[in-house]
Amino acid sequence: MINFVVYGPVPSRRLGHSLGINNIPPKICSYSCVYCQLGSTTDIRVERQTFYQPEEIAQRVKRKVNQVREKNEQIDYLTFVPDGEPTLDVNLGKEIELLKPLGIKIAVISNGSLIWRDDVRQDLQKADWVSLKVDAISRWRRINRPHKLLNPKVILDGMLKFADTFEGKLATESMLIQGFNDNSEEIERIADFLVELKPDVAYLAIPTRPPAVKTVTAANEQVINMAYQVFSRRLGSVEYLIGYEGNAFAFTGNIEDDLLSITSVHPMREEAVIEFLNKASAGWEVVGKLIKDGSLMEAEYRGKKFYMRKLLLDQIQPEEE
Repeated sequence: MINFVVYGPVPSRRLGHSLGINNIPPKICSYSCVYCQLGSTTDIRVERQTFYQPEEIAQRVKRKVNQVREKNEQIDYLTFVPDGEPTLDVNLGKEIELLKPLGIKIAVISNGSLIWRDDVRQDLQKADWVSLKVDAISRWRRINRPHKLLNPKVILDGMLKFADTFEGKLATESMLIQGFNDNSEEIERIADFLVELKPDVAYLAIPTRPPAVKTVTAANEQVINMAYQVFSRRLGSVEYLIGYEGNAFAFTGNIEDDLLSITSVHPMREEAVIEFLNKASAGWEVVGKLIKDGSLMEAEYRGKKFYMRKLLLDQIQPEEE
């Protein structure tokens, strides 16, 4: 998996052109969210550890940045948004420090589950932009399916502590799922907490890619609008994350490696794959080959075809007791 530590740039609804950093191996996470685009968590844990050496991650990011710049592609953010929870990486802070000299803003998209830890808050303080997940208050366990040792009040208190001292831009994301958190009472509870947290921007999201639990469906338009109105009355900036990001994926040299690295954490819609292949002067046979050898898979969601990298579960090491 070390070959796919860096991917993109990919189009981001929040961050423009984002060069992704995949600092966690497949599906090691503290949550197993019902809507996760990468499937259910296979290794759920809360202890931080070293997965890759920080210097190797920094070297690979720098190499990728140089490749992207040589092709005159744009990078707006270096974004830690891996196969699992990025703060499980005990070296996250050091990796951010090693990347700062590149002069590109650094973002971390986290579920916030470990932010009660002092060392995690210290690491996140080094980033320019941090997103924290706030999907539910009373229905947190049902939608996020967390590690059994996690405590929702402790997590929310940790978020408040972080927000008090963070000098960068703080965002939150709330994923609205039908039958889970789409009632007015739960939406009001989320808004109550966000008023206290005071994020720079609060995003309302729905699944736009195939979810872990196949029966999961997005909240309907009426609920999304209701949530927007509730949030907008009480918060400074509220935005939707309900549209498709677009097809502006950057080709950086090796078509197969680029496709596999992007789809390992960011399933691509069929038309995006076609445009990507055209940019690389390659044909659909590349996709066919990757599907045939078991590297890539096709999935359908809301009438659209998506292509995503198959998780290599034999490479995932179980958590030590």
